[in-house]
Amino acid sequence: MKKMILILLSAFAFINCSTAQDSTGNKPAGGVEIKQYFFVMLTRGLHRDQDSVTAEKIQNGHMANIRRLAGMGKILVAGPFGDDINWRGIFIFDCKTKEEVEEYLKTDPAVAAGRLAYEIHPWLTGKNCLFK
Repeated sequence: MKKMILILLSAFAFINCSTAQDSTGNKPAGGVEIKQYFFVMLTRGLHRDQDSVTAEKIQNGHMANIRRLAGMGKILVAGPFGDDINWRGIFIFDCKTKEEVEEYLKTDPAVAAGRLAYEIHPWLTGKNCLFK
């Protein structure tokens, strides 16, 4: 199932970027210049037994961290899933390496507290592609 979601996201982004243009307004050879981003699947962590006050404080810190990383241009997409399953949400990072992504994830209070765990996957799509 995870592989299917990654394939669908890649296909969606590629289709939406099929008319992408470079900074000069020209389409690169082949139609789309491909760039590597990093897809992060957030999952339930092993330590979700905090009291409600602590859990709320961790969640507030989690959201503040997302806003900080988005402001830095590191997180391009972030959001939770709408159903109550083991998968909690996703991030798409614009970073050079997996190690850089891991360093940013360590700054997330929900990850640090063990409420969230993660998987990191290199993800390819059109350079400068935006979701609409």
